[in-house]
Amino acid sequence: MNDLSREFESVKDKVRGLLDKQTSSGHHTFRRSKDLLAKYGIAFGGVSVIIAVVMIFFYLLYVVFPIFKSAEIEPKQEYTYQLDSTLMWGTEEYGEIAYQLNSNGDFIFFDTANGNVIENYSLELEPGESVTQVKYANREENLLVAGLSSGRILLLKQEFKLSYPNGERVITPNVLYPFGTEGIELQDVPVTAIAAAKNGETLSIVTADTEDKLTYITFSIQESFLSDEVTLEEDNRQEIESEIAVDYLLHDPTATWVYVISSQGELHSYWVEDSELISNERTSLVGSTVSVTDVEMLVGGISLIVGDSTGQISQWFPVRDENNTYRLNNIRNFEFSDSPVKDIYPEIRRKGFVALSQANELGLFYATSHRLALLEKIEGLADSAKVIINPRANFLMISSDSGVQTWQVENEHPDLSWSALWGKVWYESYPEPTYTWQSSASTTDFEAKFSLVPLSFGTLKAAFYAMLFAMPLAICGAIFTAYFMAPQMRSMVKPSVEIMEALPTVILGFLAGLWLAPLMEMNLPGVFLILILMPVLIVSFGYFWHRLPAEFTGRVPPGWQAALLIPLIIFGTWLCFELSYPVEKLLFDGDMPHWLDAEMGISYDQRNSMVVGIAMGFAVIPTIFSIAEDAIFSVPKHLSNGSLALGASQWQTLVRVVLPTASPGIFSAVMIGLGRAVGETMIVLMATGNTPIMEANIFEGMRTLSANIAVEMPESEVGSSHYRVLFLAGFVLFVFTFVFNTLAENIRHRLRRKYGSL
Repeated sequence: MNDLSREFESVKDKVRGLLDKQTSSGHHTFRRSKDLLAKYGIAFGGVSVIIAVVMIFFYLLYVVFPIFKSAEIEPKQEYTYQLDSTLMWGTEEYGEIAYQLNSNGDFIFFDTANGNVIENYSLELEPGESVTQVKYANREENLLVAGLSSGRILLLKQEFKLSYPNGERVITPNVLYPFGTEGIELQDVPVTAIAAAKNGETLSIVTADTEDKLTYITFSIQESFLSDEVTLEEDNRQEIESEIAVDYLLHDPTATWVYVISSQGELHSYWVEDSELISNERTSLVGSTVSVTDVEMLVGGISLIVGDSTGQISQWFPVRDENNTYRLNNIRNFEFSDSPVKDIYPEIRRKGFVALSQANELGLFYATSHRLALLEKIEGLADSAKVIINPRANFLMISSDSGVQTWQVENEHPDLSWSALWGKVWYESYPEPTYTWQSSASTTDFEAKFSLVPLSFGTLKAAFYAMLFAMPLAICGAIFTAYFMAPQMRSMVKPSVEIMEALPTVILGFLAGLWLAPLMEMNLPGVFLILILMPVLIVSFGYFWHRLPAEFTGRVPPGWQAALLIPLIIFGTWLCFELSYPVEKLLFDGDMPHWLDAEMGISYDQRNSMVVGIAMGFAVIPTIFSIAEDAIFSVPKHLSNGSLALGASQWQTLVRVVLPTASPGIFSAVMIGLGRAVGETMIVLMATGNTPIMEANIFEGMRTLSANIAVEMPESEVGSSHYRVLFLAGFVLFVFTFVFNTLAENIRHRLRRKYGSL
């Protein structure tokens, strides 16, 4: 029986062993499965994050790339069409119908696809009269002014009516006489040059005759209430003997300037004041051995584009000098060709222009960005070739004795270039080159300014002041909490600080803009008193605390002394604000912001960098504090205990052992906080004036890249230059963050290798 019992127990043990072995094997298999799942799941997540970041990078690059793409032209049609004795020609909006006005007074409209004549209007000329020159008086209204060989002036208007029968666009051209067919009787000698400007309810015309005599006439435009008839009432007439040959005569659309230019490059400018021409300056546009071959005004009438016999094109516009007098300055030059410039045609809606050289080289230029978007040799052109571009700048025609060539143009973003985005640009009506961001305005003559330098500067400025406020408080707080504070107090302080990170930044921005900014403006001396008196109070309190008897200080448990500073800080802040007005009254005549502006030349804006630094610093502090505190608290205790055992004090141990060991984590905390500050949007948006200026002044605001994107992206047109520049701003912000993080990671690894052996 005993043998049977022992055998039974032996079998039972073997079965139990097998079961335990199977159970253990199953457990290990399950654990290995979980390990593999975690391993590949984490790997998949990491790779997915990398792929997502790379896709974001390339998407931003994809949207931004067209900015730097060169212009392209594609030939469309070529046919025979003679523009005999043509004084003016061009196309309507869509480039489907071209027009020409010749010296015989024939206003011809023809199809740009094949040259077929659509309409032919003959101007109301008297027998023996011919047209000598014609210019636009107002491009938006298609108002033309024509000078005649009899000395008469004729005002006419071209019209393109749109209709959509059967869903197809039909353009019907017409010629009108808005002020009657009788014209304006001017003189008895032919008009050799003419220019005009219709500005609101006034019309001004300047002409030159065969004797280079200038005649300047101003009219008031009167409209009848009964018949809607529009008439001209002459206000003033002035005659001036020109001091130079009148080869080119220009009058800006605002009726402010008149320019007389000779083919030798001499320029005489006149300033219009009280409907009279006043001589302003004489200057030379080219060198003594160079001649002017063509002169045109850019849209807006501020800049002159001058082509010369050396193949160079220059831009000039008036700039106010130190004597408060406008003088023409040579702003920029465009290297175009080795042969003379033959023809220049400005774009209607942009600061761009098309140029053609004697060697039949075609150039597409943009003035402000100083960009040559296209340079191409055109074959098969005669010496008489001239070039035009339609108002949409997507259709180009070249006409010569050999026929007409038409081209499709793709030139979407000539106003953007590397120099325009990152360099100083001399804009029209500005006294000097500047970094400027101004994407919109209230007038149609406005030129968008897309310098990213003020936005990048504002981003770094906001981050700097935020880190200047946050770093000392966060790092010192983390050191005290992790190294000196009692564990029970640490368990309350650390979660309280970390929960600050959950506060929405829009709330912080709201409080900063509507509460903190006015409070600081009213108590500005008190704010600076806090910076001076608060450290003095805290150090004095610490000194007197250590001078107190041990039986008194011993009542406060070790690590809880920081709680005693809470009422001291509250009292110190209250005291500084109470002293603010007396100090302001005593030292700053009762108004410190005004005193800063009047006495120091430092302007003060209510929403400024100091407000942003405090508000954004408040948002960054929890991030830096939490990571830095964990890094310091995680330093092995045997390191600090060993240092203390060798006789080092707590401060020596902290400075020479704990902080070097925790330095990689502290540095990571700082860089993560900096990344948070660089990318912050709502606080900057609500707590600053949001003005894109480049001022290091702490009392002025700024505009950051992220805030600019948030403000302007909803109003930008998809695919426009503005739209793509905003994406470029996002790309720059992406690069900023990438560079900062890469540098931070490299430095962190070096610190870890250096102090990892401790």
